[in-house]
Amino acid sequence: MSSHHQGKNQRRVIVIGAGIGGLTAGALLAKRGYAVRVFDLAIVPGGCASTFRRQGFTFDVGATQVAGLEPGGIHHRIFSELGINLPEATDCDPACAVFLPGETTPINIWRDPEQWQLERQRQFPGSETFWQLMATLFRASWQFQGRDPVLPPRNLWDVWQLIKALRPDTMVTVPFTLMTVGDALGWLGLQRDKRLKTFLDLQLKLYSQVNAQETALLYAATALGVSQSPQGLSHLKGSMQVLSDRLVEGLEKHGGELFMRHTVKQIQVTETGASTVTILNQKTGEIWTEQPDLIVANVPVQNLVNLVELPKGSENLFQQLYRRRVENLPPASGAFVVYLGVKQEAIPENCPPHLQFLYDYKGEIGENNSLFVSVSRVGDGRSPEGMATITASSFTDTQIWTNCEDYSQLKQQYETEAIARLGGYFTLNPETIVYQESATPRTFARFTGRDRGIVGGVGQRVATFGPFGLATRTPIPHLWLVGDSTHPGEGTAGVSYSALTAVRQIEAEGY
Repeated sequence: MSSHHQGKNQRRVIVIGAGIGGLTAGALLAKRGYAVRVFDLAIVPGGCASTFRRQGFTFDVGATQVAGLEPGGIHHRIFSELGINLPEATDCDPACAVFLPGETTPINIWRDPEQWQLERQRQFPGSETFWQLMATLFRASWQFQGRDPVLPPRNLWDVWQLIKALRPDTMVTVPFTLMTVGDALGWLGLQRDKRLKTFLDLQLKLYSQVNAQETALLYAATALGVSQSPQGLSHLKGSMQVLSDRLVEGLEKHGGELFMRHTVKQIQVTETGASTVTILNQKTGEIWTEQPDLIVANVPVQNLVNLVELPKGSENLFQQLYRRRVENLPPASGAFVVYLGVKQEAIPENCPPHLQFLYDYKGEIGENNSLFVSVSRVGDGRSPEGMATITASSFTDTQIWTNCEDYSQLKQQYETEAIARLGGYFTLNPETIVYQESATPRTFARFTGRDRGIVGGVGQRVATFGPFGLATRTPIPHLWLVGDSTHPGEGTAGVSYSALTAVRQIEAEGY
């Protein structure tokens, strides 16, 4: 299976996984002259940012909002390089309306920084020192990120990129590198502000997978700051699928190829590095191997260590430590998601595009006591006229779904409870609900191939964020890792950053 347009000296790259990270890496490498083939087990590209259609409704599978479309933003930069048009989008304003337990008035996270400042002063009086600290750290971190540092660095070239990105303004962040949000609240005398802490727990869990007590402070500054202009979150017209489709267009425009419904079974590694990829064509059952010059894996790191086949006894120390580190990562969350197609009258007037509800709160956001909700907009292409879609997700422990005795009963129980809770805000009854379906970690594992159906990447504790995170360079030569394991919690913008980093490393190595 060789492609017809390959030049003699063109370097061949195989990308495993057609999520946003894989498609971005593949398209950029194709644009920069590599012969690229992308393989994915699903039916449509996009991974956790893809969509499915039911009875005229289009549902976003996982990701529902996009950052980085503004001039200078990561998607804007990548789309400009590929010479493809950015998708049409509307601003999310507020980015999210957050309802705390027993409260009927939301905390609105406004796009305009001054409006957001007034809102939080009203909601959390006395907390302004915390927000000012976050704003200072955000500005420094954002400017640093915009200079394309490589974190964590793994060789001299990486270190040089990191040094070049450092400026006097970056130094303000240094004393805070080992702090968590919990530490900062304590330091500022705000640890008794239960309402503020609850709000932070709820928001940070979405991005960092862990609560305020554990989330790395510098990471939190970025996650909490990106909703305000000149950055901001966007809602795509059509669906999240538009983003993948444009990237596929960029890939193919520059001569790359995409093969859906092809499963990569294994990556063989020799003394010199990753060498052979075994691929299964799901439609024909044919299995064959390819020997690319480079491999870019857009999969969770847990999947990566399962794919890699090393000859017995040949793991070097770095590879052993890497495997051990991945096996010892705290368990990642799964998601339980309810997809509803409803009549427009189910949606309250002026409903924001994203809402977050927290129910009975005991200090740990665990099983099913919070819901993150995304609502379609009139005319955004996700539903027939007079209708709308509601997608509601909650974090869940993947173990519960692996070990349950009666899977369908458990799924039904979760679905009923989620709909009952949503009924507190939306008008949901047999009259207004036209279509309903739900997904569990098992569903995600089946359709995206992600290990145990985990979502969102590696939790952003101090020990695993930024300088201490997982690198795009793996300890196996010729093998790169992109996606939410290397740049978690910032959705499509984060995985695009990780793809750009890997592409720059590959080019710098002179492959």
